[in-house]
Amino acid sequence: MLILKVASHSNPNSVSGAIAGALEQEGVVELHAIGAGAVNQTVKAIAISRRHVEQVGQPSIKVIPGFVELDINGERKTGIRFIVER
Repeated sequence: MLILKVASHSNPNSVSGAIAGALEQEGVVELHAIGAGAVNQTVKAIAISRRHVEQVGQPSIKVIPGFVELDINGERKTGIRFIVER
């Protein structure tokens, strides 16, 4: 499964394209976001992806949010994980 890391400065349209590509190839993608800004950009990207998928006549996507522990520069951080699947 492809894991995408989303930052607060990530472009939601670009992330949405990456989500669409991963869904086409694998049918599932996992997104990781740490901090309110990154979670905001992730949710926007998922919403854009959902709209695009529905416009082309494909079944809607399913999103499963949860927590994830990540090691960043030797420091443990808690982030939000979004599993997106068809």
